[in-house]
Parts: sequence; C-alpha cells; structure tokens
Amino acid sequence: MTLGTDPRIARMVTLIRAALRPAPGAGRIALALRLGVLCHTLFAAGLLAMFNGLSESPGTVPWPMAALVNGALIAQFPLAHSLFLTGSGGLLLAQLFPGPYGQTLATTTYANTATAQLLVLFALWTPSGVVWWQVEGVALWMVSADYATSWHILLKASFDAGAEMQSGALGWMSLLVRTRPMFPDMPTLGLLRVSRQPIYVAFAMMLGTPPVWTPDQLVLAVSFSQPMVFCPAPEKTPFCRPHGARFNLYCTKVPNMLPHSPAAKDRPDAQLPDDL
Repeated sequence: MTLGTDPRIARMVTLIRAALRPAPGAGRIALALRLGVLCHTLFAAGLLAMFNGLSESPGTVPWPMAALVNGALIAQFPLAHSLFLTGSGGLLLAQLFPGPYGQTLATTTYANTATAQLLVLFALWTPSGVVWWQVEGVALWMVSADYATSWHILLKASFDAGAEMQSGALGWMSLLVRTRPMFPDMPTLGLLRVSRQPIYVAFAMMLGTPPVWTPDQLVLAVSFSQPMVFCPAPEKTPFCRPHGARFNLYCTKVPNMLPHSPAAKDRPDAQLPDDL
C-alpha cells in the first residue's frame, strides 16, 4: 500500500480539500469553525489535565463525602461513553446539539462531551492530600518521555481508526462543506492489526505515567483501566451492526487490548488487509 492509496490518508485529504472551499453560508461556516476550535482545544486540555496525578485538583468537598463525589465523577465518564456507543445513545447524541445540524455534528458533539467530562472530573475532584511519589530530575524526564510516548500511540491509533472521526473533526468539517458525514470503513490497519483497542491502551498508559503518584491517581487508573480490559462489549456496537460477520471474524484474529504471540497478522488463516 502506498501513501496515495492509503484510505486513511485519502479520506482526510478529500475532506480537507473540500473544507478549503466550503459551500456558501457565512453563518454556517462561522459555526463550524468555532466548533472546530472548541473541539480540538477541549481534546488537548482534557488529556493534558491527566498529567498532574490529581494532586492539585481544586475540589473542596469535605471528607468522607468527597469519596462519594469522586466516585460519581469517575463513573460518569465510562457510563456516558458506553451509552453514546449504543443505537439509542447515538440518537440522543444527535439531539444534544440544538437545531438542524445535530446529526451532522454527532462526532464533534461526542468528542466535545467526552473531553468536557474529563475536564469536569479533574476540575471537581477533591484530592486526598496524600502524595506517595513525586519524580524529579532524570526520573521526571523519563516519565515525561513515557507520557509523550502515550500521546504518540494515541495519535497513531486515532489515525488508524479514522482521525477525522476519532478527533471529532468529521462533524464540524462536514458542516463546513455542507455534506453528510462519510464514516470510514471498519478500521483494521496499523495498530488495529495487533489490538482492537490501541486508543484504550494509550489512554491507560497516560493514566499510569503522571509525575506525581497519589492514592487518587491509583483509584482513577484502576477504575478506568478495568472496563477497558474486561468489558470489551461497547467497542463492538459501532461495527457489529454494519459489518456483522466481518467484525466477528476480525475479533477472532486480533486481541482486544495487547498483542499476543504469535501475532494475529502472522497466522496463516488471517484475513486482514495489507498494511503500510
């Protein structure tokens, strides 16, 4: 496969070219651009917020009530995430943005909602005040490098899974062009040849590489990582309906989280497309 024939690149190039020449409509164009800036700013802010290990969160709920509030803050993210991946949740997602553009902006609304939930979690969390470990000097550089590696895996996995959809750009850019969102085919290239959930892997790595380790960070990392590892059902929802047996076959070839040996792509019966 060459760069010119790579569907991951071709989709983005097509969408960007169309967005550079948007259909007439000053109000619609301004709305799309504002939502694009909001979407990607929230995305970066939500992930960067995980770097402090919850040691300096501004929440002030008195203990032990803080334990209940913190627990609710943890629960709200995976619950909403799973809900919006269901059929009824998808319909609800299209209704969250008022007006005639709700369906077009569904991916952007999903990305905005997810990152806003992360920001709420870190903004309202009441820290325990206990610090187990705080890295300095060379160790800080090593932890920062691990965190940067997590970002690299996240960006690569998002690209492989469909960058325009995973980042929320598909919605606001489709609105800019004034066209229906064109969703990518079932992703099986790149990191998705060795893991069905490389985005979850990267997210778990981010949770495990803060420079400050606290009981709060441990609770958050365990709470978020467990559903990713042991509850793979939600990830089937967007692909089972349109792809059915093809997705089920893919699940038999590729592990849910971490690669195993021998790798699925090396099996003689594997039926996955060639990668770069």
